[in-house]
Amino acid sequence: MNLSYRWVIVAAGALMSCVAIGTMFSLAIFLEPMAIDTQWSRAGISSAMTLNFLVMGLGGFAWGALSDRFGARIVVAIGAALLGLALVVASRAGSLLTFQISYGVLVGLAASAFFAPMIALTTAWFDTNRSLAVSLVSAGMGVAPMTISPFARWLISAYEWRTAMFDIGIMAWVLLLPAVLLVRQPPKPAVAGGASAPVAEGDNMSVAQALRSPQFIVLGLTFFACCAAHSGPIFHMVSYAMLCGVAPMAAVTIYSVEGLAGLGGRLLYGVLADRLGVKPVLIAGLAIQAVVIAAYLSVSQLDQFYVLAVIFGATYGGVMPLYAVLAREYFGQRILGAVFGAATMLSSLGMALGPLAGGMVFDAYASYHWLFIGSALIGLGAAGIAIAFPPLPRREELQAA
Repeated sequence: MNLSYRWVIVAAGALMSCVAIGTMFSLAIFLEPMAIDTQWSRAGISSAMTLNFLVMGLGGFAWGALSDRFGARIVVAIGAALLGLALVVASRAGSLLTFQISYGVLVGLAASAFFAPMIALTTAWFDTNRSLAVSLVSAGMGVAPMTISPFARWLISAYEWRTAMFDIGIMAWVLLLPAVLLVRQPPKPAVAGGASAPVAEGDNMSVAQALRSPQFIVLGLTFFACCAAHSGPIFHMVSYAMLCGVAPMAAVTIYSVEGLAGLGGRLLYGVLADRLGVKPVLIAGLAIQAVVIAAYLSVSQLDQFYVLAVIFGATYGGVMPLYAVLAREYFGQRILGAVFGAATMLSSLGMALGPLAGGMVFDAYASYHWLFIGSALIGLGAAGIAIAFPPLPRREELQAA
């Protein structure tokens, strides 16, 4: 293998993240036909998604730690086998509890086996263009709603929900198991690095020491606040647009525009981070995100929603991969899976907070205004926390010490 193989790793990681996230989020497509067919409550079916987020948080940390010890291939192989199995079992669930366990717990556990291990592996293959590479792997998550969800909708229309979910489980096996064979550890450091290349302070830390370090505290809090800020507006955007007078079908397209913009944002922010540095690009992105969230309070027309959707989608899509790059720079490669998995666990809690808070705010005030105000303030808080990231030491500084 030579260094050109690293782009194969990127492609495999993007495919895995697309299939894993796409199958999990396709629950929204299954919700109505499942409720009609089984007479299960929509709240009961939807609770599987809440379980997904919670299990993904814990699973991301565990899978990341295992990938540090045993390598990424065995972890993603287990995840691929488990994801297909969970979907097949869920498609045959005879009770709501069985569905919640199989889809909410097992799918969430399987989906979490890909992101942290493949991101950590990608950073091991890249020294140059690392931010761009991580962003491309993460881009698979942005492609998921535009591929797996429409495919699920077509299957449901052609057959029925149980057959559709079973077929998606088989598809997950067909796509992911061969992709596992492409996963390789780098034969050597991708680039030796110059004399002034940044050195990870956490190279000699244990996982426990790393998780107690100031660097991780800032990383985890920033990641949590970032996700808590944008998750509520993302989840409730369609409902908010409809309250503003936008037609229902047109309101759905706002979410699609955000997703498309997120793909471009990942590339843009990845390139900027490679050229300007990760920290300043992350801080700028978080500040833009907060401002755009607040700006939604002043729009009511569809074209205005589209303009903000482009900026908002590009921003939150662009900043998300940068946390993995910062984790790599601060803690090195040896424990990156566990460290980034722990950070992902905190981000999952933030993602779970926003939709719940938005629903509570609307139930109390019959308006989403306080959701956007609160989310914007949390977003500014995320930018403020990110400023506290300590500078990375240079190699010559460590030698002089």
